[in-house]
Amino acid sequence: MERILFDRLGGSTGISAIVDAVVEAHMCNPAVSARFLPYRDEPEKLSTIKQHTVDFFSAGSGAPVNYTGRDMVTTHKGMAITADEYMHVVDDILVVLDEHKIDTVSKNEVLAILWSLKGMIIGQ
Repeated sequence: MERILFDRLGGSTGISAIVDAVVEAHMCNPAVSARFLPYRDEPEKLSTIKQHTVDFFSAGSGAPVNYTGRDMVTTHKGMAITADEYMHVVDDILVVLDEHKIDTVSKNEVLAILWSLKGMIIGQ
């Protein structure tokens, strides 16, 4: 029996580690860091954002998790994220997945999820 994407990403622990690493990568990426660095001064808000991200990706990767955060359009409304910024974010995620030794099939599934979300995020 094939394992679900959630399990292949390392379950809750693995996804939490990936989210932490992705946020750090975004903070170090000059193309998107201005959107993420201010959260360093708001650790409680950053923690909430990370937890919602973990829950969102856990639920989206097959885990029996109830995502209670806002939908993607509402979350990104007014941010005017560009396609270029979105691609930098996706690139950061793929690099982190490589660093966490996530297999190609699983990375492609994550990429498909990210690609399906782009219209709900870009230009909102």
